[in-house]
Amino acid sequence: MLLTANIISGKWTLLILQDVAKGINRYSTLERGLPGISPKTLVKRLKRLQEAGVLTRRSYPEVPPRVEYALTAMGQELIPLVDHMRAYGTKWLSKGDAASDGMPGDHKHGASRSSIGCQPGLRESPGTFPPARA
Repeated sequence: MLLTANIISGKWTLLILQDVAKGINRYSTLERGLPGISPKTLVKRLKRLQEAGVLTRRSYPEVPPRVEYALTAMGQELIPLVDHMRAYGTKWLSKGDAASDGMPGDHKHGASRSSIGCQPGLRESPGTFPPARA
């Protein structure tokens, strides 16, 4: 479980996976679809997902250069986990007290993105998880 948590941890990682799974595969399109992400952070997250074997990167020798990302088989197997997290967030986090605490939400993408627990206010400490139990 700790290894999976290391792969999907990070402030923007789940949103990147969700977008690539939907077919949003070009760097510029990913950047536009993630308001607030810095280019440095997007590059860092994409490289980390590539190193983990979750994404592939394909460069085309064109002007301007074109780069596309795709999920590997390993990455495709993570998508049901992301979907489950979204369903959990929709059921338990988007109603009642959690939704009315004044936490900032992702206004562009609505409840489907914020419900997976990826609002900027909920991700202030990227990559932190409670210690795994033995």
